[in-house]
Amino acid sequence: MRRHLTAIALAAVSVGSAAAAQPSKPNCWGVVSAQRATTVGDVGEHASAQSTPRLGLGNTARLLFELGLTGGEHVSDLGSALATLDTIPETSCGA
Repeated sequence: MRRHLTAIALAAVSVGSAAAAQPSKPNCWGVVSAQRATTVGDVGEHASAQSTPRLGLGNTARLLFELGLTGGEHVSDLGSALATLDTIPETSCGA
């Protein structure tokens, strides 16, 4: 399940506009995805190169929030959740 959620989120590309409050770590998605890219090397292909349509980062963040799986509906909250779910010690938004 964790790998599936990580794969869905990493494959998503369009950032929807969220009407959420400013997150405490607004750059968390960028930080975590960059850390994963340099550690694992499986990030970097744009969704337009894929054959299946993607949900989008903003929509994924809102969906996971509505399901009670993240602390907020902003893309940075998604990054924070993925840093926890992927079980890779090198991915973190910091304290």
